[in-house]
Amino acid sequence: MVYCRRFTAEAAFSILELELGLPGGKGIEREHRVNERIRARELRVIGPDGQQLGIMPLREALRIAQEYGLDLVEVSPTAQPPVAKIMDYGKYKYEQSKREREAHRKHKQFEIKGMRLSPKIGEHDFQIKAKHVYEFLKGGNKVKVSMWFRGREMAHPKFGEQILHRLAEMVSEVGQVERPPQFEGRNMVMVLAPKKTS
Repeated sequence: MVYCRRFTAEAAFSILELELGLPGGKGIEREHRVNERIRARELRVIGPDGQQLGIMPLREALRIAQEYGLDLVEVSPTAQPPVAKIMDYGKYKYEQSKREREAHRKHKQFEIKGMRLSPKIGEHDFQIKAKHVYEFLKGGNKVKVSMWFRGREMAHPKFGEQILHRLAEMVSEVGQVERPPQFEGRNMVMVLAPKKTS
């Protein structure tokens, strides 16, 4: 009875470790068990060159890994029997983190830039703002253009909408309308996205 309680407590703690991301677990994705941390009695062992060494007891697999001067890493704990590979675990972790950094670096980062206009904007100010929007789109960023209505300007939303459509036409060479002008509170908002180059 005591053993059963202890097992239940251990299982509950390991689940808690996984959910909270404590040292025993890493969120949903857990660390590999290495060398003496492997719990299975028998393992299907893969050698450092990828050849199958067969099913063997844990102690024998650890002995073979020590002869190679490498680690025994449990790569598939749910298989029957679990699969372990003989490898340099430190080198494996380093290469894995290097691949993750490289993938993160190649992931395209973009920002949503903002531009505020008013229905009574002057021609020169409009040209300057259009130039900024053009540059943002050319740089690969999305642009959220807000038409800012104050007081009685709310009675004539068509003027603001015309300005937004005119802006979209001016930057149509590098951008396209992702979301047409819509009201969000007192602001009319339009989202422009850069054109995809093929």
